[in-house]
Amino acid sequence: MLVFDLSAEKVFNPQRHVEKILGLVGEGDVTVACWEPGQCSPNHLHPNATEIYFCFEGGGVMHSPTGSVEVKPGAFVVHPRGELHEYVNGPQRSLLFRVRYGDDMSTRIKDWPTNPEFKAKAEDVAFFAGQ
Repeated sequence: MLVFDLSAEKVFNPQRHVEKILGLVGEGDVTVACWEPGQCSPNHLHPNATEIYFCFEGGGVMHSPTGSVEVKPGAFVVHPRGELHEYVNGPQRSLLFRVRYGDDMSTRIKDWPTNPEFKAKAEDVAFFAGQ
């Protein structure tokens, strides 16, 4: 059994959101994800893992090709393997609990429009070109 206090584990960074892996369980991991106001994730997917976010405090909007949903305290979002998604944090700090499970936790990043310094990796460009 693993037990964590998310409030004690949170770490914020004004430069980018923080994902802190708390532990490994079977075929996955459990993470605390900390977001400052307005921070955004890249548009990404996990080809071989399901990803679940639970909003503990704060909130924002989760985007996918099939639509956008509000993420608020008590809500959770499930991204099946291979679903492209992007999280945009709202006007206050947010604390999300994340679970990923699957064959591997690799991430493929399609783009990151809110980060002018982002450079796509060649393997990610090739991955999305093949879709």
